[in-house]
Amino acid sequence: MKTIIKNIAFAGVLAILAACNVTKPYKAPDAGNTALFRDYTGTDTNSIAKLHWNQVFTDTVLQSLITEGINHNIDLQKAYSVTRQAQAYFDQSKLAFYPSVNADAGLSLSGAANPQNFSSAARGRVYSTELTASWEADIWGKLKSAKKAQLASLLQSTANARAVQTTLIADIANNYYNLMALDDQLAITEQSVKDWQTTVNTMKSLKVSDVVTGAAVVQSEASKYAVQVTIPDLKQSIWQTENIINLLLGRVPGPVKRSKIAMQQPITILTPGIPAQMLANRPDVMAAEYNFRNAFELTNVARTYFYPSISLTGSSGYSSYNSFFGLGSLVGNLSAGITQPIFNQGLNKVRLKVAKEQQQQALLDFQYTVLSASQDVSNALMSYRTAGEKAATRIDELQNLDKSVNYTQQLVRYGSANYTEVLTAEQNLLTAKLNSVDDRLQQLQAIVYVYRALGGGWQ
Repeated sequence: MKTIIKNIAFAGVLAILAACNVTKPYKAPDAGNTALFRDYTGTDTNSIAKLHWNQVFTDTVLQSLITEGINHNIDLQKAYSVTRQAQAYFDQSKLAFYPSVNADAGLSLSGAANPQNFSSAARGRVYSTELTASWEADIWGKLKSAKKAQLASLLQSTANARAVQTTLIADIANNYYNLMALDDQLAITEQSVKDWQTTVNTMKSLKVSDVVTGAAVVQSEASKYAVQVTIPDLKQSIWQTENIINLLLGRVPGPVKRSKIAMQQPITILTPGIPAQMLANRPDVMAAEYNFRNAFELTNVARTYFYPSISLTGSSGYSSYNSFFGLGSLVGNLSAGITQPIFNQGLNKVRLKVAKEQQQQALLDFQYTVLSASQDVSNALMSYRTAGEKAATRIDELQNLDKSVNYTQQLVRYGSANYTEVLTAEQNLLTAKLNSVDDRLQQLQAIVYVYRALGGGWQ
């Protein structure tokens, strides 16, 4: 027995020395240079992505909706379930370093017939119990690499869950802002219908005075109906947006409490931070990197199959004849083995080649994810900048259109302007008012896009 253990120990030492070059240490892939956001090369380590979501979305009603969504959203609960599943696999991989132990109990019956008297036979019973343990030495790092691969898979599922939460928060905020914008546009449209009715009444009075013709009256009424007919569509959009929010919150369809879009105070500091560091904060970039790490460690596992496996197996048991509690004997066995693959139809070569290709695919996926993320950030920053520029110009447009309506209304009374000029001015003013709501909505949603593009939302 001592000789067997000594030989195993000696073989183990030699194998450990030879195993130094079997598996390779992991190195994270490069996320790219600092010029990832287009026209931005910031060095400030602060970033909007590092803020908690309730510091970005300060509306208390919206905060309540986001909290409810995090607690009850179906997709997020599924993502957490996948994470718990990955945790179970990782826990199991840690136990692979320990011996496997099995217990067996058996009963064997035997008998022989008497050729002189078939009714008489010799019978015997053998009772046995056995405890078997087997253990594989992780000389080449196969079990260690498999454990690292499972850890990477666990971290990837965790990052995926964070990505789901980030998307959820962004979707709730976007639809919430859109709902308030629709409320505002509905109110503007309903007020516009009343204003158009005033114009119709004015045209009727002017017709009586022969200032305008009947065409002016019917044209003004037609313009009023053209505005009024958009109200059902706006109400339908409000209804559908409420249902979208309810689905995100895990609710049945129903009304959604909200504030006013004019009361929203968007965050003004949109510092992206250092590009490479900020993209590394995105859950999808994290998930892609962990996926590459998983493939890297599985490639290490594939390498170990070319080398011999060393195993130790032992068993101990008890055997008794005719009675379990009768006089019996103890049995035991201890064996060690080394298995070296010689020819297995090229299975090990194919396994390694496939693992390397899967590792390359994971690297390409990571690189594409980084490029896609940089595009998201660039587009979001441009959207925020554009929204601010449009809002400033829209104020001037509204002021001038409001004056235009007043001027043309006064001029038509004195016959100095055509009635079509009044109708055109009022239509342009309505369009500008609706567009101003869209500008405000774009500003608010641009903040959401920047925050999401930089990977915020899961902290």
